[in-house]
Amino acid sequence: MKHANRIPKSGAVLFLGNHQNALLDALLIATKNGRFSYFLTRASVFSKPLISKVLKSLLMLPVYRIRDGWSNLTKNNRVFSKSSKLLSEGHAITIFPEGSHNLRRTVRPLSKGFTRIIFETLEAYPDTIIHLVPVGLNFKNATKFGDSTLINFGNVMSIDTCSIEDKSARVLELKSKVFDQLCKLTTHIETENYEQTLEALEAMNVDFLKPERVNSCIANNFSSCEKGQLKKDSPLKVLSKFLLILCLFLPYFIWKKVAQPKIKEIEFTATFRFAIAITLVPIFIIVIMLILTLLMQFQIALLYLIIVLALALISIKL
Repeated sequence: MKHANRIPKSGAVLFLGNHQNALLDALLIATKNGRFSYFLTRASVFSKPLISKVLKSLLMLPVYRIRDGWSNLTKNNRVFSKSSKLLSEGHAITIFPEGSHNLRRTVRPLSKGFTRIIFETLEAYPDTIIHLVPVGLNFKNATKFGDSTLINFGNVMSIDTCSIEDKSARVLELKSKVFDQLCKLTTHIETENYEQTLEALEAMNVDFLKPERVNSCIANNFSSCEKGQLKKDSPLKVLSKFLLILCLFLPYFIWKKVAQPKIKEIEFTATFRFAIAITLVPIFIIVIMLILTLLMQFQIALLYLIIVLALALISIKL
């Protein structure tokens, strides 16, 4: 995590992040920004009643897009009004202005939804000062188990009622400034020649957790790239992963044979794996510990827990 000290400790804040890794993007910002945040999330993930209740309990608010049907767009009025009220009360809200997720290492054009919230807030609550904090999310390999992440907080932009004048020009200016910052806070590969550029970067094994260096490498036509050495998993790490799978065989089976095959968008891979890790895995561990305690003794059950934790730590950190 970089530049977290830039985040205002109080007052209205809009966190504006690039969006690659589905729900994990929101969770990462929520756990690292030091503020109690609400989240604007695409409405399609609220389709099932149970999931909808869970997401709303996590302070997520549904936002409808054209693809959700023209008739649903009017529902955004209530969500935006609520967002304005929250900002006027000094709360923090996280928005992903790209409007959708995508694992491509590029910042996509921003929608104007966040600017609408800004101006509606300033018109309804003119004394409000809104702090915009761009957030660059960087992943080494977003679908890989034990991935590494850099959360890069950008320069704060403060907006007040003086910004209401010449709204059209101000909307374009804000979108441009946020877009430019996001392009610096995360690796940004232009759409043109995207595959060739990405292939060249991966061949040099660049560190995608250092976006400034990677972007400089691209800008200088690969003449100033910092090449990395390809690291292979050590025998100890390979063995620890194998033993961890054996210790957690049932959650692993459910993940590989039930959950993973049903994932329609690759961006949800890490999200569903995380969901299983924080639900099924603890339940399975508790059940195994109870069985071991009943059949043997509590010390054996405790040893099992220690072994699982140690194997997980080695598999991720080694």
